[in-house]
Amino acid sequence: MSCGNEPMPKPKAFLRLEYPKPQYKEVSTNLPFTFEKNSIANNIGVIKSSRNKKTLGLEVTYPTIKATIFLTYKKIDANNLQLLINDAQNITQSHARKADAITGQSFANLEQRVYGMFYEVDGNVASQAQFYVTDSIKHFLTGSLYFYVKPNYDSILPASDYLKKDIQHIMETLKWKE
Repeated sequence: MSCGNEPMPKPKAFLRLEYPKPQYKEVSTNLPFTFEKNSIANNIGVIKSSRNKKTLGLEVTYPTIKATIFLTYKKIDANNLQLLINDAQNITQSHARKADAITGQSFANLEQRVYGMFYEVDGNVASQAQFYVTDSIKHFLTGSLYFYVKPNYDSILPASDYLKKDIQHIMETLKWKE
């Protein structure tokens, strides 16, 4: 018998990721809307679509979290609102094969005329959160959250939860320019 230092199994541990409390500031771009973004995020200017001159985009990147929220703006023409809504919903539903669950939550800011849907996508999917908002007359905006890693739901869950709150804040603070 030795000194009595018997081996003890180590308790299970979980990775603890802490993110700073969000501090938001308004983003003003050449796009026809403004919103508030988290100060830890960078925005990379306006991106024009080469296929469709009516589509503009903005990337809100989070270098420390290794994620990006892609925002895509489209002007509503004639009667294409339902087509735009269907396209946004189809993008979310395209994750259904790999998703454990997709939860939709309607959104309305009557004062700013911003209406839409926020989707949480659970599981090992490419995008953990998506949304669309519109004023139903002129403007339509979609957003998707992507990480720069292979999706592993358990590993990215803390970051995903943090960024979902940022997406909801973008929706809540969005204002259309006239």
